[in-house]
Amino acid sequence: MTRAAWLTDIHLNFLRPMQLEKFYQQVKSCNPDCILISGDISEAPRLQYTFQQFEARLPYPIYFVLGNHDFYGASIQDVYSLVHELTAGSSTLHWLNESGIVELAPNVGLIGHDGWADGRYGDYQSSTVMLNDYLAIRDFVGMTKDRRLDLLNQLGDSAARHVDNWLPKAFSRYDHVFFLTHVPPFAEACWHEGQSYDDDWLPHFASKAAGDALINVMRDYPQKTLTVLCGHTHGRREVHILDNLLVMTGGAEYNHPEVQRVFEL
Repeated sequence: MTRAAWLTDIHLNFLRPMQLEKFYQQVKSCNPDCILISGDISEAPRLQYTFQQFEARLPYPIYFVLGNHDFYGASIQDVYSLVHELTAGSSTLHWLNESGIVELAPNVGLIGHDGWADGRYGDYQSSTVMLNDYLAIRDFVGMTKDRRLDLLNQLGDSAARHVDNWLPKAFSRYDHVFFLTHVPPFAEACWHEGQSYDDDWLPHFASKAAGDALINVMRDYPQKTLTVLCGHTHGRREVHILDNLLVMTGGAEYNHPEVQRVFEL
């Protein structure tokens, strides 16, 4: 049996040293065999320190994707390059964008991709929402609304291509696959403070391209099972999109990171 501890939106850059120590002890107390993190780990200037702490304090394989906050203070490509370098020689840290298929248990596989809200749910053109992302991530700074949508579309399409490429390969080996991503791939999985997101907020909090890709693959594999683990909204939610497709969105609160769940596989 494999015990996989799932974390999301832990935002460790907000924590003081005593809080960090308490969090590491909480994770260790779960006796995990591995850790799954669905993004928003820290912010770009602190990522290297945070990953070094993971290697020193959490002696388990850590499979992760990045969230939007992990790019704050840098460009997307700069963060990609940094994380590639930090994980290339690590036996502990595994960035799922580059890890392909991981075996969690004899009949359970894992794939993942950072994902990104792609502006295709809701009403992007009428939305008045201005996320901190568009001010704190260099690629978005100074962009017109239309140019920003083009970039969001490109980022969403990248996640969809990852699904198209890796999920069928994973199902050739495993009956149950976990897909780890940061942004919910379906509007139904976007939940915050007890409410669904409306058309004003949805463009910035869900990835339709990734969701469409997931549905297309799952309809081709009716006898297989997919569990999607995501975050981003800070609202806990579970929804069956199809009979064989479950999405779990993690709850979160700044300054109070927690283990969402321990899966026994």
